[in-house]
Amino acid sequence: MSLVQLLREIEACRVCAHELPLGPRPILQVSSTARLLVVSQAPGSKVHHTGIPWNDSSGDRLRHWMGLEASEFYDSSRIALIPIGFCYPGVAAGGGDSPPRSECADLWHDRLIAYLPDVELTLLVGQYAQRRYLGSRYRGSVSQTVAGFSEFGPSVFPLPHPSWRSQLWVQKNPWFERTVLPRLRAAVRASVSTPTTASRIQS
Repeated sequence: MSLVQLLREIEACRVCAHELPLGPRPILQVSSTARLLVVSQAPGSKVHHTGIPWNDSSGDRLRHWMGLEASEFYDSSRIALIPIGFCYPGVAAGGGDSPPRSECADLWHDRLIAYLPDVELTLLVGQYAQRRYLGSRYRGSVSQTVAGFSEFGPSVFPLPHPSWRSQLWVQKNPWFERTVLPRLRAAVRASVSTPTTASRIQS
């Protein structure tokens, strides 16, 4: 199966359609030439409606952290965007989005990542990505894991999720802007290469 065929299969996926309040709309960005992979949690409602990954205030914040313009971030020949859950999961009982559904990662991640042989840097954004990909190396909280970012390098970089809540977190943890962001931006810049052809699901 080619990557294009795999993306078509993902686009047609209806495994958990009955659990999704707005219905299935898998949103990700993948190319076999990508050098940087961003693993996050799940699209928000605005992203669901536009079909463009990270097309919201969280995406603006993430791009600022990474030191990238939108045109660079959406260059799918250089950057792959794969959430733990590909579809908007709905609203949690206590407010905010529900956790990403686990079916996507179980079904698709290994198959997708097999088509990303050139990835040099993986950003693990938020606890769900960190728990899945760090396993026992996850330090029990996002704060502790991000604080120990240097232990996971040079190929893996944990980050908090850049939701509106992260603004208060950044204020309480000044080491993030002082120590983490400069290292993150240098690692991102070093990993980004000349673009070629790419494929994106934007249904």
